[in-house]
Amino acid sequence: MELKPKIEEKRWDHALEKEVAESWVAKRVYTFNPNSGKEIFVIDTPPPYPSGRPWHIGAASHYAQIDMIARTARMMGYETYFPIGIDRNGLPVEIYTERKYKVKMHDLPREKFIELCRHALDDLEAEMLEVMKSMGMSGDFEHYYRTDSIEYRRLTQETFIELWKRGLIYMATRPNNYCVDCKTTIADAEVVYEERPTKLLYIKFKVKESGEDLIIATTRPELLCSCGLVVVHPLDERYKKLWWKHAIVPIFGREVEIRPHPSVKPEFGTGVVMVCSYGDYTDVLIFRELGLKEIIAIDESGKMTSSAGAYAGLTVSEARSKITEDLSSRGLLVREELIMHRTPICERSKTPIEIIPMMEFYLKQLEYVPELKKIAEQLIFHPEEHRQLYLNWLASLNIDWPISRRRVYATEIPVWYCKVCGEPHVPEVGNYYRPWCDKSPFDSCKRCGGKEFIGDTRTFDTWMDSSISPLFISGYRYNNELFKKAYPATLRPQGKDIIRTWLHYTVLRCYQLTGKAPFKHAWIMGYGVDEKGERMSKSKGNVLDPIPILKKYGADSFRMWSASEASLGSDFRCSEAKIASMQKYMTKLWNLFRFISSFPVVEECELKPTDMWILAELSNLVDACMEGYRDFNFFIPANRLREFVWNIFASHYVEMVKPRAYKADDPAGQRAAWSTLHTCMKSILLLQAPITPFITDYFWCRLYGEESIHKQRFPEAVWDRALTSKTNEIIEFNSRVWNMKKSLGKSLKDPIKVEIPSSLTLFSSDLILMHNIIQ
Repeated sequence: MELKPKIEEKRWDHALEKEVAESWVAKRVYTFNPNSGKEIFVIDTPPPYPSGRPWHIGAASHYAQIDMIARTARMMGYETYFPIGIDRNGLPVEIYTERKYKVKMHDLPREKFIELCRHALDDLEAEMLEVMKSMGMSGDFEHYYRTDSIEYRRLTQETFIELWKRGLIYMATRPNNYCVDCKTTIADAEVVYEERPTKLLYIKFKVKESGEDLIIATTRPELLCSCGLVVVHPLDERYKKLWWKHAIVPIFGREVEIRPHPSVKPEFGTGVVMVCSYGDYTDVLIFRELGLKEIIAIDESGKMTSSAGAYAGLTVSEARSKITEDLSSRGLLVREELIMHRTPICERSKTPIEIIPMMEFYLKQLEYVPELKKIAEQLIFHPEEHRQLYLNWLASLNIDWPISRRRVYATEIPVWYCKVCGEPHVPEVGNYYRPWCDKSPFDSCKRCGGKEFIGDTRTFDTWMDSSISPLFISGYRYNNELFKKAYPATLRPQGKDIIRTWLHYTVLRCYQLTGKAPFKHAWIMGYGVDEKGERMSKSKGNVLDPIPILKKYGADSFRMWSASEASLGSDFRCSEAKIASMQKYMTKLWNLFRFISSFPVVEECELKPTDMWILAELSNLVDACMEGYRDFNFFIPANRLREFVWNIFASHYVEMVKPRAYKADDPAGQRAAWSTLHTCMKSILLLQAPITPFITDYFWCRLYGEESIHKQRFPEAVWDRALTSKTNEIIEFNSRVWNMKKSLGKSLKDPIKVEIPSSLTLFSSDLILMHNIIQ
């Protein structure tokens, strides 16, 4: 029998990935069938955000691993529903559009700007979908959804209408986080904090009753005009004599009371604090607690109001500089200090936020915190450590969720107001509404009978859309049969940075609407950082573009790097060199499997001790890999497979049985070698398949039948493990012989005289042939 490889190509060419991908489409390998009778595994896939080029390589890695989840579920026997969506709402889209077309949103007619947003998104979306496909993602691209589609936005509006009618949404004028660059209210979850250099000014106030100076340190002198109170700590003996007296605000001359309050930190500045409307949320709480009358100092454009007197119309930074100059020229500025100040900034624009009272829509969340904590305890987190991030966020909540935004490219709030009395009117479900341009669906006001209405021009916070993804993909309100099978979702994959937004708002909204948690598992991935360990960002210029990397090294090398770089939940370093190194492993697999393809696939037969030894190790490998797969932690199988293939199977077992596999005068031993080589190869291919789907399916279909490997089940650890106790001895003996030959200037094929340890007598026939040992 002529033994030659059945695989003619001498190396793995990742250009073959396209051929394999086309075969998946032609055979409809990943088509979801909700009526198959199998248990359904639903992935609440995060719809990626096309906010500019390039797509972050860390995000691409994230999606590669989400695909590994889908492939793992299929190979565990589940009917797997892996929807694909594109998130096309919100502020980043608007910012990208403004940059791309060099326009300003507020300078264009609304419809024109919306049209530009759509065009900008279409280009980015097409590129993003192509990257996802080239990575080997096995999702439902045929029916991919968009969060700016009429169907999706209609469902967002319908959930709003339902919760409004149930009294869970209300309108209120309250101090809100406001970004003057984005020109919209933002939720607490969209505020981040940075240590920024800031001037701390020590300013002279006068005590009205005594005429003495009272020095107050502040980083916000521009808010002097809105000072409503001066406070000191109740235990600070220095200022007890000033309680209930009055301070005169410099420049503005207004009198404000001096009170004790426990919020003051005596060690900061002079231990005396001015309370303004509004410098921070401590100011907000004190104003509410004491019923103080607020003075609005800053407007929605980020400029000082008429309350600022001579400083009206100046920007915050301009007013700060001018007031500092005036304080200094009047002898009211004692000194300045440059400090690092924990500054609240907008997550998107990186601009310091202001706190401005505005009328907004709020969704109740505080009263749901006890139920949400129960859900947080019941969810299965991968890894477990990230459960605490969610619990910490729930514990920090102190305000209901402001859900209205002053933006354009997002789902409109479906509310009209009576032109006469201002009564809000919410329509019935069933249509997608655009109140800013649609005719009112109401004939008359339910309160005063008025006939004219004004549509709300605001939109929802984009998380109002994103938080219903488990409902949309499962057919909520529109496909009851699917909804019964597909909700709750099995697993939500996402980054740890949006636990307090996407995860929290999804749990909140879906629980309010269905009475159930939206998913059973929360799979949380870490950040992709650069080679120095720093967060990647387009502004830093350290983002790696995945497109040229995929073209250069192929999807399997990229995916193998992604899986093996870091354990689930940990941050991982993105390095082209490391991705390139995975090509060596692909080459190793190719050479190994090509060699094994030389031998026929035979039925099980009587095995030799060497065969039983590697199958014992294979049992350990299967168990270790399956432990990782069951936790969807691909770091474990990726590294265990590489270790087994490279350092045990190829280096030792294959070399030990290679002579026997070619030895025609020992047909029983030869067949045992063939059988074991193929048993190992099949198991390695099956275990490797979710991580490197192209090369594994290529070999499987060429050698073991036309049906895709991705229709198979994982192998089971059925082999006796007794001989794993010999592994270290085998490795040590083989290494010792190789080193001896090297030191003697011999080739590996040259004969050598060496004694085989008695403990390895079982394997002596294979070791003698392997090393050409002279007896």
